[in-house]
Parts: sequence; C-alpha cells; structure tokens
Amino acid sequence: MESPTSLSRETIIDTVNRVVVEEFEAEPEALAAESRLREDIGLDSLDAVDLVISLELAFGFRIPAEEVKGIRTLGDIYERICAHADQS
Repeated sequence: MESPTSLSRETIIDTVNRVVVEEFEAEPEALAAESRLREDIGLDSLDAVDLVISLELAFGFRIPAEEVKGIRTLGDIYERICAHADQS
C-alpha cells in the first residue's frame, strides 16, 4: 500500500470500496459516497468495527474512535481517510 501522503482520492475510494466488497460481500455497483453503511450496505455495529479494523490495516494508520462515531456513509469514510492522508 502507498504511504498515506501519496494516496490520491481515487485510490482511497477504490481501496475502501474493495475492502467493503471483499470483507462484506457488498455489490460493487451499490457503492457510492452517499451509500449508508447500515441501511444501504447492511452493516451492523459489529460489521462496522470489522470495517474500521480492515481499513486501518489497508491504509496503515489508526482511525480515532471519536472519528468513527460520526461515520454513517461511505463518503464519511472517504473524507476522513483523505483528511488523514492530507495531515500526514
């Protein structure tokens, strides 16, 4: 995986979507920034924890718990990872 500072927005979106498809058997065509994790993708609270762990492994950095609490859509995830990559 690229270092966080070299991640493009497109790479972040592709990686997040790949994790969601591979780990949770979501349909790729159903994934969009506005896709809600619970209602549209079908993740429950345990799945959300697993998703965060998978994303931390994929991107090589920890996502703080206070940031995780506000995540409702894939777009929220994209934004938080982009912001982290910009700060690194």
